[in-house]
Amino acid sequence: MDSIDQQVLKTSVSWFNEGMNVVLATIVETWGSSPRPPGAMLAIRGDGQVVGSVSGGCVEDDLIAKIRDNSMKITKPELTLYGVTKKEAQKFGLPCGGTLKIILEPIGKQSKLEALLERVERQELTKRKLNMETGDVSLELANGQDTLTSDKKFLKTLHGPKWRLLIIGAGQLSEYIAQMAHALDYSVTVCDPRSEYSEGWAIDSAVLTQEMPDDVVGQLNVDSHTAVVALTHDPKLDDLAIMEALKSPAFYVGALGSRVTSGERRKRLALFDLTQNEIERLHGPVGLRIGGKTPPEIAIAILAEMTAIRHGISLETIGNKSSKSAGNKEIREVESSLA
Repeated sequence: MDSIDQQVLKTSVSWFNEGMNVVLATIVETWGSSPRPPGAMLAIRGDGQVVGSVSGGCVEDDLIAKIRDNSMKITKPELTLYGVTKKEAQKFGLPCGGTLKIILEPIGKQSKLEALLERVERQELTKRKLNMETGDVSLELANGQDTLTSDKKFLKTLHGPKWRLLIIGAGQLSEYIAQMAHALDYSVTVCDPRSEYSEGWAIDSAVLTQEMPDDVVGQLNVDSHTAVVALTHDPKLDDLAIMEALKSPAFYVGALGSRVTSGERRKRLALFDLTQNEIERLHGPVGLRIGGKTPPEIAIAILAEMTAIRHGISLETIGNKSSKSAGNKEIREVESSLA
């Protein structure tokens, strides 16, 4: 399952190689409310075919119409604005007077999309620097501190996995989480020293390691863009990873298990060199209440909670604290079959 970034890049490369005219639209700035964030991309083929999105649909329709009838002749990168006035915001479906600043770029060999795609598929976070005057592009490795920037001379965008996820356990639930997380721009590592599980792992988009979980947490140099989720039901494995992750800057640490199991885990953690505040960072039982019972549904519940935390959404506002135990009834019912 490719990320949105990969889908847009792959399709753009395919269309260009087929001899089609392709324009890449990238949101570089927003004001007010906007449906898509900076960095979101839309590729438009000369006949109006599209992949990706930059709004709820109205902006796309306008761009498609202009490119299809050739009223927007794009020969080099150029800036366009949508929703500057209240009337335009309403016309293009931008709520609360939202405004989009979009750069339109005609795709050619100088765009280096194939080279960029190769880097993304290797899960390398890459900075793409577009010269606004010439359309020439350079590529270089990026780091967690790099951000999208735009001025009259250059557009610098980031591509590839911007977040990391360490999964402890290579069971069936882990397979679904790994695939969905890859689509959400996570670089996924799966750790399971148990050969009966690790030897059957078949998800190419995730890196598999058979080292001990606490060693892997240390080797990954876990930062604030990293999540750690323990799913083995084996305290000898899960607890090792959790103890190290709770002491790290990881933005999310979760563990599968019932209320009873989670309570016992917290008691064990209190016996080690962890503060109460660190122990309280643990999400367990893990996942939001969505009524799911199957492994893919539980994967969605876990990733939904991770996404909320990642975007700074208070879990109390979605009923997490008050209904956590009820929301994880489904997880408790199937947890023994997911180890």
